[in-house]
Amino acid sequence: MTATQDRFQRNNTASNMCGFTLMNNQVGAIVAEVMRHKDNVTITPLPSMIRVDAVGRMDVVYAEIDEAAGEEEGWFNAAEFEESMSTHYGRMIHEDDRTIMFANPEDAAEYLDFDLVARS
Repeated sequence: MTATQDRFQRNNTASNMCGFTLMNNQVGAIVAEVMRHKDNVTITPLPSMIRVDAVGRMDVVYAEIDEAAGEEEGWFNAAEFEESMSTHYGRMIHEDDRTIMFANPEDAAEYLDFDLVARS
């Protein structure tokens, strides 16, 4: 096995990670700066986008983004978030005041009080 083959090995182990990418523009930079201060979040700036990764769960609280942007309450919302976000991984739940990302689908289902057991 070559070094390249070893580097790209498949790994089906759950990562317990969730995240999203943002456009590297004014709004994306503000969102990334707010998220940077959360304990379980890692920010990776790239030339054309900004990666935001978290362990377990992360909450994008709209009021925090409003404040950081110097905008009135309600400026940043789910629609603005979706417009700035390029892609995501994990389970996403939009609420009126925040977007929540979960690494594990079971945690998202529990949060929503959704029964994952199949019934006939």
